[in-house]
Amino acid sequence: MKDLGVMQPLLRVEGLSRSYGSRIGCADVSFDLWPGEVMGIVGESGSGKTTLLNCLAGQLEPDGGAVLFDQGGVLVDTVTMPEPQRRRLGRTDWAFVHQHAHQGLRMNVSAGGNVGERLMAVGARHYGDIRDQALDWLGRVEIAGDRIDDRPSAFSGGMRQRLQIARNLVTGPRLVFMDEPTGGLDVSVQARLLDLLRGLVREMGLSAVIVTHDLAVVRLLADRLMVMKDGHVVETGLTDQVLDDPQHGYTQLLVSSVLQV
Repeated sequence: MKDLGVMQPLLRVEGLSRSYGSRIGCADVSFDLWPGEVMGIVGESGSGKTTLLNCLAGQLEPDGGAVLFDQGGVLVDTVTMPEPQRRRLGRTDWAFVHQHAHQGLRMNVSAGGNVGERLMAVGARHYGDIRDQALDWLGRVEIAGDRIDDRPSAFSGGMRQRLQIARNLVTGPRLVFMDEPTGGLDVSVQARLLDLLRGLVREMGLSAVIVTHDLAVVRLLADRLMVMKDGHVVETGLTDQVLDDPQHGYTQLLVSSVLQV
């Protein structure tokens, strides 16, 4: 993580809230995310972590609060910006890795086409250059180059997730949202994917917000950790500090695996 004392936050969240009728999704969440920092969000099912992530990423409209993103040195509220501008942000400076890869891929388009579409969204037009970059990124996520013309529907679950990561990271987004990126995969596949993600996070200096139920994931990937319960943030701090010396009773239960997350 970079020296945080000399920079403006990449993302500033102020009082973000969302309810579903009488049920709280997330309530009055505030934090700063710094360039090159990874924030992990954990909690049991229904804690509000996925609601928060979707509000941050513009996929769910909050009831109140602000999500301020650094654009040219100015913090701009993405909640109130025009929808076309927010969609463009999602294609350029932001990326979203879904738990279920089919949500983030076009299943009937080739692997190379999936990666190439993201490049075209930021202005790439030369077919040869696009294909070369797609080949390079398939290699970086450990997919053989001779699979470039295969469709994701022919890939295993782990390969689909790695392809989704390539599609999202090929343009070097400034902020990546990840929703349970290793969820639903076999243990051996999870370990391989986690090792890949850790390498890419370090290599690219990624800024990211990761939601997961797996504390091993946040220990390996996240600089800071936020613990949620019933829509509220109950504890936050440096990841190792929170996991090794949890202060809130709920966090203590999570760490001791008493709760099923």
